[in-house]
Amino acid sequence: MPTRNVDVVILGGGNAGMGVTVATREAGLEVVMLEPDLMGGTCPNRGCMPKKVLVAAAHALDEIERAKTHCITVGEPSLDWAALIDREKAMIAGIPGSLAGLMTRRGVEVIRGRGRFAEPNAVAVGSETLEAKHIVIATGSTPRKLPFPGAELMITSDDVLNERRLPASVVFVGGGVIALEFSHVYARAGAAVTILEVLPRLLGNMDADAVAQLHRETERIGVAIHTGVEVRRIERAGGLLRVAYEERGSEHTIEADRVVNGAGRVANVDGLDLAAGEVAAERGRIALDAHLCSTSNPAVYVCGDAVTETAQLSPIATYEGRIVGRNIVDGPKHKPDYTGIPSCVYTVPALASVGLSQADAEANGNEVRVAVNDMHEWLSGRTYAENAAWAKVVIDKSADRILGAHLLGHAAEELIHIFALAIKHNITATEVRDFVYGFPTFSADIKSML
Repeated sequence: MPTRNVDVVILGGGNAGMGVTVATREAGLEVVMLEPDLMGGTCPNRGCMPKKVLVAAAHALDEIERAKTHCITVGEPSLDWAALIDREKAMIAGIPGSLAGLMTRRGVEVIRGRGRFAEPNAVAVGSETLEAKHIVIATGSTPRKLPFPGAELMITSDDVLNERRLPASVVFVGGGVIALEFSHVYARAGAAVTILEVLPRLLGNMDADAVAQLHRETERIGVAIHTGVEVRRIERAGGLLRVAYEERGSEHTIEADRVVNGAGRVANVDGLDLAAGEVAAERGRIALDAHLCSTSNPAVYVCGDAVTETAQLSPIATYEGRIVGRNIVDGPKHKPDYTGIPSCVYTVPALASVGLSQADAEANGNEVRVAVNDMHEWLSGRTYAENAAWAKVVIDKSADRILGAHLLGHAAEELIHIFALAIKHNITATEVRDFVYGFPTFSADIKSML
């Protein structure tokens, strides 16, 4: 197998991998990127971007539902699901080519193939071996495999974005972000939706009160939610699928056209032969130091969804990739700081969060002031006929610092950035409250949220 020497090999052509190329190419290093599939990875091709096309349609259906409040008479909406999927595909069709062109302009060599470690400083791809001073694992994530019989009958979010027929009924196994976002799309499109979650509540890593608000709104639009259940098996039942699950000590079944794996995603590191690279890992979790470097092989860095300790968010992947690129150039000096990075669940309405939950803030020993507001009866909420508009802001009493903010509705996915900016740059709660906002806007309500 022929061998050649390069400075940097990046395993993966998604946001994280492309983030690495910024500093490394500016420093003149020779960079080779290995990508077996579409350039850009999950987010623009099978995740964030195509999903938002469907979410935007759900928003339109929600607006139509509320039109009568604005004294507008409309007929029953009819969604052409096949045409919507075609629109989604058309929206993202040019992204892989555009990103490939970006890598070309940046001077990055892209090899179409999946690499695997051959030695601690070498990666094999196809019939070639690349020896590199630095190797970056930026391979993203893959749907979590579930162990019960019939799990192979489930589809994934990839399939949801490809199917041109709207199923009449859908069961999501798992109540994570993917399940909630797609359940809102499906339900508003007219499908009967059920969520089966093994944990006592949905979205266990987010503020419990905020999640409870979303849970209530999700049930209001017709989604059946069962928590604290264990799926036993999935089997074919004529033209349907039958899901057997245990709830409160007794077994139940439900039949649906489709069963979707909504149990989240795990680091996509199978097949990399980490042992050959002397990369310490346990059950797919690569051991890393504070600089995103392998604790057992200093030539190896990890960024993006392959980092198991951080949120699987596209902006975080890009951010970590840029940190890794700087560490390759400067030496291991730079540490990621996740303070003030917001996350959003794109339901309709959206749930947005930044900083600490109330429980985490109190567990850290902070003396907190908690401002909770149900805003759907506020003038702004009534003006737009919001069904759910709610906010919780967690504030350090002594320092007057915002520790966390959790919003549902009320343009949450946009307003959360004001709280994120305050957390990141230590802007006090008083300063945020006393800022002069444009009026009447949802942003102006931040004064009252505090």
